[in-house]
Amino acid sequence: MAEKKYKIVYCTPALYMAGGVERVLTLKANYFEEHFGYDITIILTEGKGKPLFYPLSDKIKVINLDINFEELWTCSFIKKAFVYLKKQRIFKKKLSDELMRIRPDITISLLRREINFINDIKDGSRKIGEMHINRAHYRNFEGEEANFLKNIISKWWMRNLVSKLRRLDKLVVLTDKDRESWKELDNVISIPNPLSFEPTETSRLFEKRVIAVGRYSFEKGIDLLIKAWKIVEDLIPDWRLDIFGDGDQSVYKELIEQLNIEHKRCVLHGRTTNVQKEYVNSSIFVCSSRFEGFGLAIVEAMACGLPVVSFDCPCGPRSIIKDNEDGLLVEDGNPQQLALALKSLMDDSATRKRMASAALVNVRRFQLQEIAEKWKTLVFREI
Repeated sequence: MAEKKYKIVYCTPALYMAGGVERVLTLKANYFEEHFGYDITIILTEGKGKPLFYPLSDKIKVINLDINFEELWTCSFIKKAFVYLKKQRIFKKKLSDELMRIRPDITISLLRREINFINDIKDGSRKIGEMHINRAHYRNFEGEEANFLKNIISKWWMRNLVSKLRRLDKLVVLTDKDRESWKELDNVISIPNPLSFEPTETSRLFEKRVIAVGRYSFEKGIDLLIKAWKIVEDLIPDWRLDIFGDGDQSVYKELIEQLNIEHKRCVLHGRTTNVQKEYVNSSIFVCSSRFEGFGLAIVEAMACGLPVVSFDCPCGPRSIIKDNEDGLLVEDGNPQQLALALKSLMDDSATRKRMASAALVNVRRFQLQEIAEKWKTLVFREI
């Protein structure tokens, strides 16, 4: 009997940005279409008329509903509520119409605004949720501005979310640790993100260079990394740190100045168009994140033959790194421990080489074909 060729719809806000979610979705959709023969449609709400950042197969259909929720970014607080409710009504109507027209076998929500109503659309498809951030930080209401009212709202919001996730046929998260955090649900499985490229070369570990890749944002902990690097700089005279990513660098440049770190030994770069080259020209990868949904850059670095030093933050690094085998995990949020772990690898070329060799082997479990087969076995065949 011929294998069923599923008709699949993805719902996600946009594909014009160079984000990790956009990259992973594009990779998987291309692979499912090419290797499994699935009929795939991606439905967007943002970026009408903007080119897709990552290449997408011509056989994959893209529908932009042109809701433009991004308009909310410029609205006053009072106006924002009215504009949101209006746009949400339009979104529900347009998405419902498209799903009733397409009649997919499977609809996959990346758990943005459509999670509020996706289970109520009677198009006959099975509904899958795909979560790219750990539970503790999924639309987190807490943080520096947390207060009693926000805590109440946060708890109400989470109960409401759980009730919607419970109605999904499957909720796919990135790590076993995060799967265990959804104790109220019995429909959760974990499938990690795939490696985003197949390296054509690996590092020879000759360069006295540490590399970090990530947005210049609070969650990526670049401030913690710079503080750790100040300790390293005082202990190791001839290594340098290069950081690559999108975002505003100004606060981190100020921190470098405040700590009197030598500029040529701690360099902040924008996004690179050839991240593989940067990995290969480095000898250690460092992850200073306060939290990670997964840690795609860690996997990329390991595939290029780099040992990794990382905070043991929730939830991604521990699901990827085997401590003392292909990298080092240190106390979450502790710059001194991060610095000492970096120094230990800088001082020990034999350990760097041993961990790099292990990384090249261990990272194979994240190859795209391996992850695609997990989706085929755990999600598509089950339903």
